[in-house]
Amino acid sequence: MIEAKNLTKRYDDIVAVDHINAKIREGYVYGLIGTNGAGKSTFLRMACGILKPDEGTIQINGEDVFENPKVKEKFFYISDEQYFFPNATPKDMTVYYKSVYPAFDESRCYKLLESFNLDKKRKISTFSKGMKKQLSVILGISANTDYIFCDETFDGLDPVMRQTVKSLFANDMAERNLTPIIASHNLRELEDICDHVGLLHKGGILLSKDLDDMKLNIHKIQCVLKDGMKAEEIKELNIIKAEYRGSLATITVRGVKSEIEAIMKSYEPVFFEMIPLSLEEIFISETEVAGYDIKKLIF
Repeated sequence: MIEAKNLTKRYDDIVAVDHINAKIREGYVYGLIGTNGAGKSTFLRMACGILKPDEGTIQINGEDVFENPKVKEKFFYISDEQYFFPNATPKDMTVYYKSVYPAFDESRCYKLLESFNLDKKRKISTFSKGMKKQLSVILGISANTDYIFCDETFDGLDPVMRQTVKSLFANDMAERNLTPIIASHNLRELEDICDHVGLLHKGGILLSKDLDDMKLNIHKIQCVLKDGMKAEEIKELNIIKAEYRGSLATITVRGVKSEIEAIMKSYEPVFFEMIPLSLEEIFISETEVAGYDIKKLIF
């Protein structure tokens, strides 16, 4: 488990990370969401031991990360701006990382390079941004670490490659309990992969919840009510938001699904159905209650 306690990092007068408390469980995908400048990269760099916290601690399995080579063998960091040795080829980087990570799977690395159509003998400096991201992911997966830290990893990948990378993560999660921590400014990128999402804003975590918990408590209903009736008249419902398009009402409510369905049926609507919410809609609902407009924070 990764645990941050009062984690803080300042750059002169700028507080990049402000007393963050967070727990990241093993075997889950943790999504770290926030605008550019929210502190995502700084958090990841402290989690990797690249930066030393000014206050607080960040530990992996109870051990501090900073200046701890043994702990650093447990994770692989894919930065937003990839760095490779000058004039290096994928084969050169494979040899290097094999010397750093004891469990590095060289055979798998070469197989993935072939699957991704990346020439192991071609200079990386001639690769496109997307190809460099693919190479970083391949090296990270092949390192066989417990954790993989991804900073805007999907940025620069085409839709097919994004799904391929997500599939690689899912496969290693199932086979060896890999724990990906993915920082992104785009909620939609993480919707189909994350188990837990933390919303980072101005250096602090505004919201941190399991997606399943949020989905169980928030529901969207599309319905056509009796003539002249408005959704707001159904007092038994804890309505967060109601929108109308002609006679069709779309209602976002809190509560237990079975109880909500029973209440709706009791009012004998012309039509109603429960439809799933997107991650974006869930976060909008949660942050509006906290007094924030997520559309201004993220999009």
